[in-house]
Amino acid sequence: MTTLTKLLLIGDNVRSAWHPLEPARQQLEEIAADEFELVSTEDYEALTTLDQDGYSAVISYADCFDRKLAPEQIGRLLRFVAGGGGLLVIHNGISLGRTSHELAGLIGARFTGHPPYQPLTYHPMQVDHPLLEGVQAFTVDEEPYMFEFDALSPRNLLLEYEFEGSRYPAGWEHRYGLGRLVYLQPGHCAPSFLPDSYRQLIRNSMRWAAARNPLP
Repeated sequence: MTTLTKLLLIGDNVRSAWHPLEPARQQLEEIAADEFELVSTEDYEALTTLDQDGYSAVISYADCFDRKLAPEQIGRLLRFVAGGGGLLVIHNGISLGRTSHELAGLIGARFTGHPPYQPLTYHPMQVDHPLLEGVQAFTVDEEPYMFEFDALSPRNLLLEYEFEGSRYPAGWEHRYGLGRLVYLQPGHCAPSFLPDSYRQLIRNSMRWAAARNPLP
């Protein structure tokens, strides 16, 4: 019997202002399929026992723009990734970076706002990057998130989107200590997860964050 790689999905339903976890959870469960055990929670205390509970990576769909995490939760997540764990941040999951300077540095950027929800076309930025294997350009209705990047955090840009004649970053990865970070911008609601290329990118990101398909 195949042992599934265990991932923690964290987000909000009761306390969500804009992005409830449940629709995203359903889509991510389908994407994870038979390869990952996806454990979903709204309890941020789960971040304090990541190693003990056997997780290989965390998926953040946090909708905590208006509140802060406890110092113990922040510290344990930073320690988990620096020690070799993975963190995949999807869309509003970047709200973790508003809770502390340290988490903003881990993610590599802060969310600054977005123009109205609208059709956006996304383009892979590299031909031979392992995370982009099987990923082609796709169009989906989405919020065009804008970012302020951390000048001290290295990042390898993976994805960009078109908006008003220019292109903007929509996905990146980087190392953090012994661990791995991926940010993907699409994910406002369930239809955001439907394009085949985006599902493949999320699957690739799960594998890499969980060290199933490590980069050189």
